[in-house]
Amino acid sequence: MFKRDHVVIGLLLGLILPGIATFFVEILKKNIVFLEKDDLLYIGCAALNLLLVKHFFKKKMENTARGVVASTFICAMIFFLYKMHIK
Repeated sequence: MFKRDHVVIGLLLGLILPGIATFFVEILKKNIVFLEKDDLLYIGCAALNLLLVKHFFKKKMENTARGVVASTFICAMIFFLYKMHIK
């Protein structure tokens, strides 16, 4: 079916990790008042993909790393559009 080194796997992993992190950020923002307007938390969610990219390049899985990088750009575009819509 899929090889272990595949762009689609990287795309999925690169979208799932920031999605889970964003879920936890939303929980934190509702429970901790001074975090309500902190956009760096969202940027940190997308930056978690850097850990995945580093891991996949160490394992010589370049195609999977490319998928994670592509999903990082997708997350950054979503964040940019979200911020433009709010203001």
